[in-house]
Amino acid sequence: MRIGIDLGGTKIEGIALDRQGVERARRRIASPPGYEAAIAAIRDLVSGLGSEVGEPVRAVGVGMPGSISPATGLARNGNSTWLNGQPFARDLQAALELPVRAENDANCFTLSEATDGAAAGAQIVFGVIVGTGCGGGVAIDGRVLTGAAGVAGEWGHNPLPWPAPAEYPGPRCWCGKHGCIEQWISGPAFAADHERIAGEALKPRDIEACAKDGDPGAIASIERLSDRMARGLAAIINVIDPNVIVLGGGVSNMAAIYPQVNALLPRYVFSDHVATKVVKNMHGDSSGVRGAAWLWRADEIG
Repeated sequence: MRIGIDLGGTKIEGIALDRQGVERARRRIASPPGYEAAIAAIRDLVSGLGSEVGEPVRAVGVGMPGSISPATGLARNGNSTWLNGQPFARDLQAALELPVRAENDANCFTLSEATDGAAAGAQIVFGVIVGTGCGGGVAIDGRVLTGAAGVAGEWGHNPLPWPAPAEYPGPRCWCGKHGCIEQWISGPAFAADHERIAGEALKPRDIEACAKDGDPGAIASIERLSDRMARGLAAIINVIDPNVIVLGGGVSNMAAIYPQVNALLPRYVFSDHVATKVVKNMHGDSSGVRGAAWLWRADEIG
């Protein structure tokens, strides 16, 4: 049995998977305020899952906002700022008295889809969560690639490639720079772009609905989103040439972007053809917690 935990800003979800990836138990609770309370809540959640399944828990995988610095062992870059600077993995391992692996939530999403999701069996997979922010992860041969400094896949904080004059220098990002991809294609960024150009303050799903009804402003906004996403993903293809790119997060639910992005990629990729396919995720909101469970392989935990 594998235990996976998805630590979010508003909820903590836990899942127990067997060796075949079949869900044995699932629990979800509201995220408590504060660091110590979160550690205690995860401890109780793991204990409850183990009791429900009736098997001993041998290891726990955790998907988290941000990541653990290999240099300091401290959490960093998370939008749950109370987590940053804390020895999260060490403290959680001590509280659980079990081996713990903690990875960025986008890495867990990518691992889930590469293991038994929309990219199952693919050698190189790039996963993107396009929601409130824009995170990315890489999986090779079914294993997460974290990189030397633990920031592999941080696609959203690169500049938008080949910017048009009107796109430069771009909106200011919370990271302190201008023009990050996140500030062009995340859900809030997409809505802000539509309001700026079309003059309407709408949520992404409402923009999509207007486009389906033939609204020219909404159609144009989705076309701009697709072109920017294609430019950003072309840069990834030019570097690692993945077999599959899987999209997650709220923006991934917009069906119109898939044919548009796939059709636009050849315009930007440095190749005579594009073999990479951009697809929607299979496991939806469950991908992150499933990927956290898959951080441990069966041969590692007995």
